[in-house]
Amino acid sequence: MKALVLQEAGQPPVFGDHANPSPQSGEALVRLDAAALNHRDLWIMHGQYPGIVLPIILGSDGTGTVESVVDDGESWVDQSVIINPSIGWGDNPKTQGSDFTILGLPRPGTFAEYISVPVENLAPRPSHLTASQAAALPLAGLTAWRALVTRGQAQPGEKVLISGVGGGVALFAAQFALALGCEVYVTSSSDSKLQQAIALGASGGVNYCNDDFLSAAQALAPDGYDVVIDSAGGDGFGNLVRLLAPAGRLAFYGGTRGKWPALLPQHMFYKQVSILATTMGSPQDFAAMIGFVNTTKLIPVVDRVFPAKDGALAFSHLDSGDQFGKVVISFNETD
Repeated sequence: MKALVLQEAGQPPVFGDHANPSPQSGEALVRLDAAALNHRDLWIMHGQYPGIVLPIILGSDGTGTVESVVDDGESWVDQSVIINPSIGWGDNPKTQGSDFTILGLPRPGTFAEYISVPVENLAPRPSHLTASQAAALPLAGLTAWRALVTRGQAQPGEKVLISGVGGGVALFAAQFALALGCEVYVTSSSDSKLQQAIALGASGGVNYCNDDFLSAAQALAPDGYDVVIDSAGGDGFGNLVRLLAPAGRLAFYGGTRGKWPALLPQHMFYKQVSILATTMGSPQDFAAMIGFVNTTKLIPVVDRVFPAKDGALAFSHLDSGDQFGKVVISFNETD
């Protein structure tokens, strides 16, 4: 089969021939139509991720057709599926177990023509989505769903603030919140991305690089935001805490900007706010997200699709930070 293989940290993956996977008991062999990049793939490529094993086929997101199943689940054969990248979550929906991993490291990922995955990680592909749109959904959508719905408990009519819109998870959080009937606001360092989010339905946006960010964000929601979703942390995190409404919830799923500043308890305890840590999602989260996408006919935002042979260019495009939506690799020339 053809695959994108990361041979050396600091270098882009190389497209070429690779041995086909050999499914084990309880696993399905899936012929992939499309896969999508995540920042996790970039961090691994740059050597900025724990437990890197080389060579490795990266990729956590994928959709395709089941070709065979070992020992179980023959009804899946010939079905179009989407793959849950959350491997071995465990029995507790509140937190992942000790065996939890994410597809694409250490287990070979979706940047290949074929992949073997546990049958329990398959779901029927939403019929209203193209292969590229479906491939965009799994990791970022699952992370956003858990942050916004499972942990953040967002409700219709609530004001939701999402930081760093344009990236995969943040954009899914915005789309999910809009589909839930929330009043959505966004932040970005790019005025263009703010306008694109408003065109999708956001009620307003603020550039977090501006000196008046806090006052501008407060002006959009004078009584505060019921839910705030963040992945950056860093010096701006204290402002997000201050923007919470009484009984507000701040769910964060990353820390790309580093340590939080000193947080004043006075900004939190009197308003009875909650700060919630989250990552990825349980099988229950994935099933609920897929059900929601099917019911609302939500369509993921795809920034650009690259043929698999140009996978290195896809990595470069994501690394530039210019994307609005997901960057996808296609193994199907007709998609």
